[in-house]
Amino acid sequence: MTGIAVGDVVAERTVHLTRESLVRYAGASGDFNPIHYRDDVAQSVGLPGVLAHGMLTMGLSVGTIAEWLGDTGRILEYGVRFTRPVVVDPESGADVSVVAKVGQLDDETARIDLTVTSADTTVLGKAQVRVRRA
Repeated sequence: MTGIAVGDVVAERTVHLTRESLVRYAGASGDFNPIHYRDDVAQSVGLPGVLAHGMLTMGLSVGTIAEWLGDTGRILEYGVRFTRPVVVDPESGADVSVVAKVGQLDDETARIDLTVTSADTTVLGKAQVRVRRA
């Protein structure tokens, strides 16, 4: 991780989520809350539609830097603020875009700031990953 500077974009990607993605994640995580797969339940509690799991969004976001890091064991801490849900349309799904940018550097660590959006809306606020510099 030498030769990086504050402001450098180190990774970016867009992940397409479908309702099938949500079912698979529910099976893996054990989170079978029906707001993640039933429109009627989501709407009955005032949501705009079926939502992606927050931890799914959080996980795919930090996963964006895995290749750049080379060793995810270098992640020291990771935190986000959930600001808006990712609504997954039954037909078109949803795209989640992540841009990872160097926010701060010191001798031993780097703070990577993640900008996470879906449908042109920020879905994770203050998404930051502190990593050990190699």
